[in-house]
Amino acid sequence: MDEQADNSDRGALASPGHAADAAVGATAADVSDVELVSRAGAGDEPAFEELFNRHRRRVSLIAGRFFRQREQIEEIVQESFMKAYFALPDFANGQENSFASWIARIAFNACYDELRRLKRRPEGAASGDISEEEEAWLKSQLRDVGAGADVEAAAIARDLADKLLARLSPEDRLLLVMLDVEGMSVAEIGASNKWSISKVKVRAHRARASLRRVLERFV
Repeated sequence: MDEQADNSDRGALASPGHAADAAVGATAADVSDVELVSRAGAGDEPAFEELFNRHRRRVSLIAGRFFRQREQIEEIVQESFMKAYFALPDFANGQENSFASWIARIAFNACYDELRRLKRRPEGAASGDISEEEEAWLKSQLRDVGAGADVEAAAIARDLADKLLARLSPEDRLLLVMLDVEGMSVAEIGASNKWSISKVKVRAHRARASLRRVLERFV
């Protein structure tokens, strides 16, 4: 009986702490991103950690559109959130109310910078050869519909996207991933990059023309 009482007492003493921890967790889960940004900007490290936990997967997925190696993806994640941390006042003072969109733009820019850096290195110029099977698929598609936008989008959506897009400039690759892989609208891309709608359309046309030239090599 005494042992039971002791255990009961220890449980009673432990309960307030556990309840407080649970309350903190529940509160953090209910706080909006905008409020967490405000708290993080004031030096609240747990608030920024919560933002990191909420949006890390999304940033990882974006990085995974451009890079295959786990180390590269993790580096993009870390760089993106580091830049976000030091730019929190820009978000707080800006017109944006979506932290998800803001951190996504930072991630895309980080990927773009890394692509440009790799492009300057000879060993980073290509990410693998097109296999015979992949080449046969491309040729059959091009024979059926011609080197038009439909086959371009289909090619990007397949596993050989990395190999095809690696042959484009970082600018073209970034835009086509946003359009055909992420499924972003012209308006969303414009807002993300601070471009006008007409500028996005012109750049998209040029990017598709570049990809078309790559595809035409397999005709």
